[in-house]
Amino acid sequence: MKNILKGWIRALLVDPKVIAIARKFLGPFPIVEDYVRVWNYLLKKKLFSNNSALTYTVRDQANIVAVNCEQKQLLIDISELILRDVHTGIQRVVHGILQKLLSNSPIGHYIVKAVYADASGQLRFANKFTQKLLAEVEHDADDSLIEARSGDIFFCPDLHLNYPFATLAALQQRGLHIIFAIHDIIGLRNAHLFPRAYELAFTDWIAGVMSVTDAIVCVSRTVASEVKTWLEEHPGQRTYPLPIGYFHLGANIESSQPIQAPENDSILILAACRSHPTILMVGTIEPRKGHSQALAAMEIFWKVGMDLNLVIIGKEGWRTQQLARQLRRHPERNQHLFWLENASDSLLIELYKQSSALLAASFAEGFGLPLIEAAYYGLPIIARDIPIFHEVAGEYAYYFPNTNSSDLAESIQHWLELDAQGNAPQSKGMPYLTWEQSTQQLLKVLLEDNWYTTYQPDKVDTTNKSDSTG
Repeated sequence: MKNILKGWIRALLVDPKVIAIARKFLGPFPIVEDYVRVWNYLLKKKLFSNNSALTYTVRDQANIVAVNCEQKQLLIDISELILRDVHTGIQRVVHGILQKLLSNSPIGHYIVKAVYADASGQLRFANKFTQKLLAEVEHDADDSLIEARSGDIFFCPDLHLNYPFATLAALQQRGLHIIFAIHDIIGLRNAHLFPRAYELAFTDWIAGVMSVTDAIVCVSRTVASEVKTWLEEHPGQRTYPLPIGYFHLGANIESSQPIQAPENDSILILAACRSHPTILMVGTIEPRKGHSQALAAMEIFWKVGMDLNLVIIGKEGWRTQQLARQLRRHPERNQHLFWLENASDSLLIELYKQSSALLAASFAEGFGLPLIEAAYYGLPIIARDIPIFHEVAGEYAYYFPNTNSSDLAESIQHWLELDAQGNAPQSKGMPYLTWEQSTQQLLKVLLEDNWYTTYQPDKVDTTNKSDSTG
């Protein structure tokens, strides 16, 4: 009975509908919401940190430990995507990679299979999700427990903060090779930009990853270097060598829905794009994305009567209640200011084609997917002067100083003048990858050991790795 109750609570804590209701109720009370998030995480941590999954895995995988099969498995973890698919950020990346890997399976000696951790911490094949993603003829697909063999590779491109690392540790002892993707470490280096609950969860997640992973793959050279530097600054996090690789993301937007006729808001926004210069921002509304500073800069233009539009595409995120209220009640709303929280891929593509420039105002990023999406459609880029944007866009973007809204307004004004003269940097020649090319670059790291660098601790722990993580 106790285990049944625990399972019910676990399922409730990760239920998207329950989470949505809680967020709606707590939204007007940000301080209370922060406390509830912390309590929620600590409860999840307690419930998910038991060793039941470990015990199960040891018992039920025993008969397949030493199987020597020529056809090995490349297991792609999509645990967070299974719970909630918001079609943006990391989940857009997971979709892009997974679709290409599954479509090209088998890859060499590896057959690709999607997997996920269920509410009890056991790993299952994501057969139902795969069937839907590939638009296969429906049959009674069963999300059965995984059968991992020695020599199989487990790769997690997703970010599931309550991951059952004990399960992976048990499978690792039986020959499973484990690799995690790290999209950024902003939660470690700029914790003030996130709620306390996320800081706690991300710190625990990193510790879990470092305890079991055989290698990591980052989404940029910048993040790979940052991870290595962070490990050197925190030597206790990893006591044995860690290969670190990276790959770049794809630029072509994979739309999972057929293009539909524009809705009223879409028609209004696209008409505004055609009538006046339009600055486009793409990404979840979060403090680190720089929306507040961008809005303040645009207000400088609107106060003097300048016809300049700001279009924001992105859902409301954490710690943005005040900004969201400001956007919804702004006097320029639907005049020069437009905010769509649930724009379709087809509308986003049209905005990339018809806007004047993309504004990448983030204070910190792991990659900056909108930059290469903008370049794919030939949209000029105005980007904050931070290292990752230079890695992604190089000389093909106009950079503004990482200072204040007044300086940003001056930079936008300067870019408008350069654009009018035909001298603004153009993104059209900017190098980028398609998702097919991105996936091939990733496979070179995963299957051919094409590592960028290796973290070497000062004193390498000679203890057997499997024993140290058990």
